[in-house]
Amino acid sequence: MFDLTNDTMTSMRAFMASHSEAVQNTAYLLGGQPALRKAQSLLDEIAVALVMTRRLARQLLDLHALFSLQNVHCEDTIEAACFADIDPASPIVEEICVLCDELESEMLMLEYTELSSALSSRLAA
Repeated sequence: MFDLTNDTMTSMRAFMASHSEAVQNTAYLLGGQPALRKAQSLLDEIAVALVMTRRLARQLLDLHALFSLQNVHCEDTIEAACFADIDPASPIVEEICVLCDELESEMLMLEYTELSSALSSRLAA
């Protein structure tokens, strides 16, 4: 049925499965309903993916951008509005940072050159 010998998504699939609720909650908190729908779609796709695709890589990069607050400086975005509602002293802030760091680590472990180089260039900026 499936050829699992070429499954390069095992670690990412396990990470997303074990952090599914946190990913969804964080996506909603930082990006509202649109971000939640995108996160749920990504979780569904990763659950069945055996290899990384460009589409999955782009979606992972978008999720990481959301979690790392890359768009909160743009005043006209939902991310900026959602971010403004978060109390910086809230314990959720640290949890979001930890989740973002763990997601980043998982992304860097994937053997997908385009994803690694795109993430590295974002981190360097």
